[in-house]
Amino acid sequence: MLAAWRLSQRAVTFIPRVRSQTLNPLPMAAAAAASPKRLRVYSSVSGDGRSANGAGSGKRVGTHNGSFHCDEALGCYLIRLTSQFAGADVVRTRDPQILDTLDAVLDVGGVYDPSRHRYDHHQKGFNEVFGHGFNTKLSSAGLVYKHFGKEIIAKELEFSEDHEDVHRLYLAIYKSFVEALDAVDNGINQYDTDQPPKYVNNTHLSSRVGRLNPDWTDPDQSPEKENAAFQQAMMLAGSEFMESVRFHVKSWLPARSIVLECLLSRGKVDPSEEIMVLDRFCPWKLHLFELEEELKIDPLTKYVLYQDERSKSWRVQAVGVAPDRFESRKPLPEKWRGLRDDELSNDIGIPGCVFVHMSGFIGGNKTYEGALEMARAAINLQVSKEEQDPIGYLPLLVLATLRRSVLAIAAHMRSRPQVPLDLTLVNQVVIASFSDNPDTPGKMNEV
Repeated sequence: MLAAWRLSQRAVTFIPRVRSQTLNPLPMAAAAAASPKRLRVYSSVSGDGRSANGAGSGKRVGTHNGSFHCDEALGCYLIRLTSQFAGADVVRTRDPQILDTLDAVLDVGGVYDPSRHRYDHHQKGFNEVFGHGFNTKLSSAGLVYKHFGKEIIAKELEFSEDHEDVHRLYLAIYKSFVEALDAVDNGINQYDTDQPPKYVNNTHLSSRVGRLNPDWTDPDQSPEKENAAFQQAMMLAGSEFMESVRFHVKSWLPARSIVLECLLSRGKVDPSEEIMVLDRFCPWKLHLFELEEELKIDPLTKYVLYQDERSKSWRVQAVGVAPDRFESRKPLPEKWRGLRDDELSNDIGIPGCVFVHMSGFIGGNKTYEGALEMARAAINLQVSKEEQDPIGYLPLLVLATLRRSVLAIAAHMRSRPQVPLDLTLVNQVVIASFSDNPDTPGKMNEV
């Protein structure tokens, strides 16, 4: 305990540098994250926050010493990507006198004040969120990203911070990368349930950063060892953040542009405006849902056509009811499902058919024209009353069936007025009424 207390009173300053085995960061990241100075570790710090021998220069960013987490590791990495704190020293301490002298402080100090670059989230009454529809309480990483994320992204895109693509990426990267780190650090469950998880996941970034802390069995528990591990944590969290930025710049944003253009052109494909053609394949599902909501698209897209790059045939894919749901808005017709090649073509009268999946979520044709005809036929195919309005149709069906039951019971009572009403017989009549109704859905027949 005494050794741990002494360790907590020390503050160590170091300047992280990119290790040779890390992934090559983006040019902007390399310029900001790498430092020409050697890694310097100090076991004691004077009251002004600089090393006892006078070393140290430029901006200084503080965070706590001791066990570290992903949020302050990423926060320290991110803030050093900014123009104001590029190449800053990182001071790890809990000493409030030292923290007061630093240019920025993350995850320690009990203060959130962006005007003084104080970014802690542990204090009572802190409820800051990212905004823009996100309601997860922020960690130190989320706080740094909230205030500096646009600058970091704008530098990578070489756009101004107010460019619309910068704003789109700013929101997308928070949603896909930073928000999860905020939630994990603040102990927020991913699902609203009291049930225990069905499996343990210790492979996510927060867990991997946590495992970089010196093991309790390691005889070397020195500040130098701890800070070297924190440097590794910064590089791990930072490299994965930059991979996310790289993905969104090189893949996500171009795909969104393609889907947007194709979505706005769907009226040229078919008058129904329910068929979209991807003139160039790209990841489209999540973009389609987001763009339909953003643009208030009506009617919603039912089928997406695209060319399979390997076989050069065309696919007709039914759009799901939600990005994470298997059900389709309008699956391909049931009578097509499971058929292939000539059997399918002969059955539906469209040449070149290749297949329709048993679930109806996707089909194929050798040509674009054939795939389009399949989609049009599926759009125009008359569906059953249940498929047209399953919610509205079922109550009417139940009422009609109960009416038949009442009439049957009344007829029985008139034919045998002296016999007391047998409730078992009534139940049998009701069940028979449902079973005999040809329009009754399958589950109703099982009553």
